[in-house]
Amino acid sequence: MSQTNLSTTAQEAATDTILDIDLNVQAQKSPDLRKDHPKSHGLVWGEFKVEDNIPESLKVGIFAQPKTYPLWMRLSNASSVEKRGQFKSDLDPDVRALAIKLLQVEGEKVLDDEQETQDFLLINHPIFFVRDAQGFANLMKASVGQADEEELRSLASTFEVLKTITSKQVANPLLIQYWSTTPYQLGTQSIKFSVKPHDQDTPGATPTSETYLREAVVEYLSEKDAVFDFLVQLYVNDEKTPIEDPMQEWKEQDSPFVKLATIRIPAQKSDFKERHRLDEGLSFMAWHTLLEHAPLGSVNLARKKVYQEIVKARRKYAQHRLEEPQVYNSFVDDPE
Repeated sequence: MSQTNLSTTAQEAATDTILDIDLNVQAQKSPDLRKDHPKSHGLVWGEFKVEDNIPESLKVGIFAQPKTYPLWMRLSNASSVEKRGQFKSDLDPDVRALAIKLLQVEGEKVLDDEQETQDFLLINHPIFFVRDAQGFANLMKASVGQADEEELRSLASTFEVLKTITSKQVANPLLIQYWSTTPYQLGTQSIKFSVKPHDQDTPGATPTSETYLREAVVEYLSEKDAVFDFLVQLYVNDEKTPIEDPMQEWKEQDSPFVKLATIRIPAQKSDFKERHRLDEGLSFMAWHTLLEHAPLGSVNLARKKVYQEIVKARRKYAQHRLEEPQVYNSFVDDPE
């Protein structure tokens, strides 16, 4: 299973371009916050229960035996901070994301910064918006006005996918389906995964609050549990289920979904300071994983270096600010 069609040199160059732009934007706007997905709609706790009747061939890694893992789930918007202290409104078009961190996961991990976790990252669309690290680098350059005409032309299909994703109407982020978009290993097999809620989103009156998605999560979990199926699709062949083109959907008729686990988020409170602080302190990475579930493809390979360095910069800045306090007027914490 190859990691990427790009040459090693091209992959590394594209990754460094993404990282340089991300670090610069992070430093300018919100050095101690996430560069991407900074606006959370809630960090909630729950459980991930592996099914006891899954096919033998899929009993790998965390799915090797029936077991229930505790988890943290984070719901968010993808857009970066507009300026320090000010997030983009939920009323604006955006990509909605879901991140899951399983706890008490034993086994050898790809990274050593977390010993007993397994992360899953998903967005609310079945395909990704770039094909590889070079496409991602071109998109990052375009976002800061550095892309040339050829690079902008290469992003035509990317802009179409982003337009489709961001045009989706979401009333409650607990009630929509999410997809990994990029492939991962399941032992010797290749898969994509999806998280599908038991209850379906039913948009009602047009929202007016800039934080209506958080409010929807809080209201829903004040009354009932949120339950999801964790599903996987298996690689069939390069034509129908390509590893190196996350912009091509793995169609359900070509590779039907197989349920491997049930996620349950009990009714709970999540909108309070201590939970917000924990939310901000956590990091979710595709490479927080057992070897058996390692990410595949150029986009995921770029994520490995970029995510690690972004988290390192964010935490280093926050720690420095605590160790060497600065005078108040050195920071613009007030959104006004």
